[in-house]
Amino acid sequence: MSDTTKKPVLQVKNLQTYFKTDDGIVKAVERVSFDLFIGQTLGIVGESGCGKSVTNLSLMRLIPSPPGKIVGGEVLFKDKDILKLSNAEMRSIRGNSISMIFQDPMTSLNPFLRISTQMVETIVLHQALSKAEAKKKAIEMLELVGIPAPEKRVDDYPHQFSGGMRQRVMIAMSLSCNADILIADEPTTALDVTIQAQILELIKELAQKFHTAVIMITHDLGVVAGMCDNVCVMYAGRFVEKADTDSLFGKPLHPYTQGLINSVPRMDKTNGGKLFSIEGQPPNLINLPDCCSFHPRCDKAMDICRKKYPQLTEVEKGRQVACWLYLDKEGTENE
Repeated sequence: MSDTTKKPVLQVKNLQTYFKTDDGIVKAVERVSFDLFIGQTLGIVGESGCGKSVTNLSLMRLIPSPPGKIVGGEVLFKDKDILKLSNAEMRSIRGNSISMIFQDPMTSLNPFLRISTQMVETIVLHQALSKAEAKKKAIEMLELVGIPAPEKRVDDYPHQFSGGMRQRVMIAMSLSCNADILIADEPTTALDVTIQAQILELIKELAQKFHTAVIMITHDLGVVAGMCDNVCVMYAGRFVEKADTDSLFGKPLHPYTQGLINSVPRMDKTNGGKLFSIEGQPPNLINLPDCCSFHPRCDKAMDICRKKYPQLTEVEKGRQVACWLYLDKEGTENE
C-alpha cells in the first residue's frame, strides 16, 4: 500500500483530450483528475471506448495530432507539467521515468529487429551505458522476468517468442530504466488465463522490487480486485467514481459501478441466478449533451439526470462519485 501522506509522484488535474472529426468533436477525456503515489497501484476500469487508454496515452504525450489534441489540464510529474515540456525533454521522460506496457504484445515489438537491438537502444538512450553494458543489463532484465536462457534468447526475433514471453519482454523493456511510473494498458488481453495470472504476479513483484507506481488499465474487475489499491471507474470520458478497492467492491455507489460488479460471476453466490446485464450501449462521444451520460442506461435516472451533469464530489472520506443520487440539485453533497 502507498503512503498517501507523502507527495504524489504524479498529479493529473482536469485533463482534456479531444479528437476533431468530420462529424464533430470527440471528447475522449473530459476533466479527468487523480493522484498517484510511489508504491501504489491505481486501477482505471470501464467498458471499451470509455477513454482509459487515451487518458494514459495523454500522460505519455502519444496522442496522434491531428486529429487528437490535449486541450486542457495539467500533468504534474515531480512538480513539472509534462504537457508544457519540449519534445526533447519529454523524450527523456518517456521510457525512462514513465514507461508503458502496451495492450498487444504481438504488435508492440518491431518484428524486423532482434530483442537485443530493441532493448539496448532504450537502455543506451536513457542510462548512458555502452552497448556492451546495455546488453548485459538487457540479459539481466530478461532473466528477472523469467525468460529461460536469456543470454541466448536476447538475440532472437519477436516471432520466436510466445505471446506470454513477448509480454515478459515488454515488461523487461519497461522496467530496464528503473521507471518511477509503469502504465500497464490491459497487459493480459491477448493471453490465456494461466499466463495472465503469471504476468500480473510478475508486474506486482517487480513494482515492489523497484518501488514503482503502477497505473493498471483494464476492463477486468478480477484484475482490479487482485492488483489495485485504488480504483477510478470511467464512463464516456469521465471518472464517475473513485475509491479504494475494498470500499468500491464492498459498497459501490454509482449505478454504473454497481452494474459492472453485479455482472461478474461470484464464487460466494450459490443461487445459480442470471448475471446482471447493463442495458443499452455506451454513448457516442461526439457532441455529448451536458447531462449525465449514463442516464439512458440507468434504472435510477431522475429528471435532473437528463438536464445537468453531476460533478465528481467527495461523499465519504476518500470516496468520490458523480451521481445525482448523492447530490442535491445545487450539486452539493446530500446529508
